[in-house]
Order: sequence, then C-alpha cells, then structure tokens
Amino acid sequence: MEGMSFKNLGLNQKTLQAISEVGYEMPTPIQEKAIPLILEGRDVIALAQTGSGKTASFVLPLLDILTRGRARARMPRSLIVEPTRELATQVAEDFAIYGKHHRFTVAVLIGGESFADQEKKLSKGVDVLIVTPGRLLDIYDRGKILLNDVKMLVIDEADRMLDMGFIPDIERIASVLPSHQTALFSATMPPPIQALTKKFLKSPEKITISSPKHAATSIEQYIVRVPEKNKRNALRSLLKQLNLKQAIVFCNRKVEVDTVYNSMRRHKFKVGALHGDLSQASRNETLKAFKEGEVDLLIASDVAARGIDIEDLPAVINFHVPTNPEDYIHRIGRTGRAGKEGKSFTFVSPHEEKYLALIFKSLNKTIEEYQLSPEVKETEMKAQTSFQTKKPSYQKNTGQKETTPSKEVLGFGEHMPAFMRTESRKN
Repeated sequence: MEGMSFKNLGLNQKTLQAISEVGYEMPTPIQEKAIPLILEGRDVIALAQTGSGKTASFVLPLLDILTRGRARARMPRSLIVEPTRELATQVAEDFAIYGKHHRFTVAVLIGGESFADQEKKLSKGVDVLIVTPGRLLDIYDRGKILLNDVKMLVIDEADRMLDMGFIPDIERIASVLPSHQTALFSATMPPPIQALTKKFLKSPEKITISSPKHAATSIEQYIVRVPEKNKRNALRSLLKQLNLKQAIVFCNRKVEVDTVYNSMRRHKFKVGALHGDLSQASRNETLKAFKEGEVDLLIASDVAARGIDIEDLPAVINFHVPTNPEDYIHRIGRTGRAGKEGKSFTFVSPHEEKYLALIFKSLNKTIEEYQLSPEVKETEMKAQTSFQTKKPSYQKNTGQKETTPSKEVLGFGEHMPAFMRTESRKN
C-alpha cells in the first residue's frame, strides 16, 4: 500500500474534496491502515505516536459512515471520548474542516461550559458527540441524553485516560451502549488498556505504526544543562539565540507555569499561559491567540500536551524534565508533526538528572547537549540586572542613635537566605 493516495482508501467524494482543499494528498501510515478497516466496520486498536495524524484516521471514515441515517433528538449517532477539553475542542475543529461538504451536526460536551447550552444542542439531534468522560456521565445520569442509537465509539488517547483515572468511566460508558463498532487509539498499551480492549472490543484488528518509546525522527532533540535558578535567564537566552518566533514551553506544575509566564511577560515577550486551573473560556482564548500568532510563547502544563495542534510549530521547550518518559514523547510531539521538521530543548538541572536518565533508557540513546552562546548569555545577564533589587540605601543620620534602613533591608546582611532575596522572586 506504499504510496497510496486518499482516493484509494474508499472515502466518498465529499470527504475527498475537503481533504484536497486542505492540501493533503497522501495519507500518513496510521491513516492508510486504519481508514479502510473502520470503513469495513471492524473494531480497531491503533497504536501510534503523537503527531502521526491519527485524528483524521477516525474522523474521515466516520464522515462516510454517518451518511447512512440521520440524527434524532438527544440520541447521538456516534461518540468520541477524549481525556481533555482541549482535545475534544480540537477534534471538533477537525470535523468542521473535513466535514464542510457534509451536513452533519457536531456537539461538544465538556466541563467548564453551561449544562443548559449543551442540553439545547442535544435536543436538536447530534450526529457526532465529542465528550470528556465526566461530563458525559453527568448528562447521562440527569436523564438528558439517550445512548441507545450510538453506532460508533471512538476512545482516543486511551493511555492518557488511564493516567487521569478515567478507565472506570470508560468502562461504564461502553457498558451502557448498544451493539456498536469501536476504535481505540493509544500511544502505549499498558495492562489496564489491554483488559479494556478484551472486555469491550470484538475481534479487533491491531495496528502498530511505530514504537511509542521513540520520538518522531523529524524532531531534533537537545538538552541544556542549567541550574534551576538560572532557567529563566536560559530560556530568554535560548529564544534570542535561535530567533524563535513561536514555541511551547512545558512546566511540570501549575504554579511553575504562572511563575515562568509572569517572568517572560515582564521581559516584554508576547506570552500566554495554559493549565487546568484556568477557566475553559480563558484556555480557548489563549489557544486561539497562539494559533493566530498573537501570542508567540505559550507556557503550559501537561494538561495541554496532547490537546494542542499547531501547524508548523518550530520548537518545544521543556522548562523542566518530565518525570515520565512517555510525557516527554507527548510533549515534544507538538512539533515535527506529520513528518515536518521541529526542534525540542529540555532544560536539565542537577536534581533532574535522574529523570533524564529514565528518558535516555526509554529512547535507548542519549540526547545531544546544546550550548548557549556566551555572547547571548552575557547580554541577557546584563539585561537582567535592570530587574534586580538595588543595593540597600540608608537615610542620613538626623540625630537618631541609629540609622534607619530602607524597607529593602531584611536584616540578614550579605548572608540573606536565598528564599528571601527579592531578585529570586522577580526573576
């Protein structure tokens, strides 16, 4: 099947027209193998790395399947389950692109949005319902949705569902559906996911495109060894040295996202923040600004690692080493997508070397170390001095027995503890 075009996969003319208008001619390996099987009505287990084009591998055949029949009120015809709100929104956008010549109704049920608005959509009839597990079960338990007309179930990012504790919800959803076709997509196949497929899939066809332990070959990977306290300086230095116009910076915790965001904003970067504590409206607005180029630098937690799809994103920067090698693969998979070139840089402090060793072991190789240019580092350090606290000043003696220090003096002299230094908070 090497060199096969979309025209040979059995898709109808309306779908092919939309694909052509997007500019795609050749399917990716996962699309080439999964689309014909789904069109045949087979249950499918597809293991593919992030950035392989797997979303289109279920969106495209589903558009063809839906041409048979029509939607009824509160009775969706197909169900796509996603682990995050961002992914659900992204899939809905893909349906809008590829289904532009069809007349299908697509609805998204996710947390952070009005129940009333979502119930109103369901009442009109939905061909494609894209959900996060918790919100679907909330609506179902309220009696606002009927699932007895679902013909197709897609479980996307199954291993991420496992990481987020959603497998019991997935089992419950699958158990209340009528006889249906199932397609499960995952980067890895841990035992709980294997058990899920044995319980709910019927003689599935298994597709494995590439080992999930390896990043796409189109991504140039680098590490930058730097002390934790110097990472923000290093980030600015790296961006200037490479003249990066756009990048995603991943942090391990929400509080670190806010810290890096505030630092880069003070240094006049066009920056946005994305993590789970932000409202859905705020997250949508930030993603839109990033996709449209109004924001150059997106500081994100892993909640966004699998939900962002930016075409031609030049680079991903790991501000912290992810503690799980699989998260490393998913993070850097935001760049170098579908065979396009990209770069990833991972900042490594001494205490993170143990996590880096796990990544090396998983990849079965080391990663090239990148050296920041001394000239750029020196320029950045000089610029940083303008943000550091001035030396303590003392008022003139006006007859008092003691001089009165300004409020910058905290009482520790030159041996002030690091956690109390003003510059460490401002950097």
